[in-house]
Amino acid sequence: MKLITWNIQWCRGVDGRVDPRRIVEHARALADFDVLCLQEVASGFPGLDGSAGENQFELLAGLLPGYTAISGVAIDVPGPGGERRAFGNMILSRLPVGQVLRLQLPWPADPGSKGMARMLIDAAIDTPLGPVRVMTTHLEYYSARQRAAQVEAIRARHAEAGAHARAGGPRDASDGPFRSFGQPASAILTADFNYRPEDPLHLRMQALFDDGTPQFVDAWQQAHPGAPHAHTLGVHDREQWPESYASDFIYVSEDLVPKLRAVKVDGDTQASDHQPVLIELG
Repeated sequence: MKLITWNIQWCRGVDGRVDPRRIVEHARALADFDVLCLQEVASGFPGLDGSAGENQFELLAGLLPGYTAISGVAIDVPGPGGERRAFGNMILSRLPVGQVLRLQLPWPADPGSKGMARMLIDAAIDTPLGPVRVMTTHLEYYSARQRAAQVEAIRARHAEAGAHARAGGPRDASDGPFRSFGQPASAILTADFNYRPEDPLHLRMQALFDDGTPQFVDAWQQAHPGAPHAHTLGVHDREQWPESYASDFIYVSEDLVPKLRAVKVDGDTQASDHQPVLIELG
């Protein structure tokens, strides 16, 4: 199973050009991916640099026929003509997708911060490794308080899924909304987390659970023990980012660690201000 995660900055490259097709082409050049997790997908925002307000959720889905497209809108606001504007995350999977949950993450008041709403997509996917929940999100940049609350909410969602997996019990096989779908405890969590490897939140995300839920493990550190994280932000775009660092991570639940084959950062592409990260499990 090959998965790529990428903050695509509304498909805007270092050259200032917005090009969804280029995003897909560069992701395909990195790997023949089964799952693509994207952050900063936009629709109806012509005020974003280089954008004409195009619906990128639709465009990206159209560029990947045969993939199930799952949108996760964190920002849903009216536009000047009454149309809705959307900004958020996306998962595209050519593997079968079961139940999908969309969770609005906490957004506690933080005076002086200009943060925006954030959300998490949690999609159960049938993979060659068995059922796995693939989660993607984009945590708050400006507010440390909000970012910390969002980490706790993600951990709580993972623990909740683990409890469902352990509970088993009666299942509803009807064809209605109460039909039961599995919530596997195995999980892959991807995001632009907006924290660095040395941030305490990086360790907090990997903290043990006290109820048997498999802990999250940093896939890069498992695949490259002792090596610093490859930088994923500001590698090429030094106009926005005076220094480069790592803020895009992939965590896997501890039961998936033995199946980890590779973790790679594409340091060459300039199709976004972030670099895509690839994980391979088998």
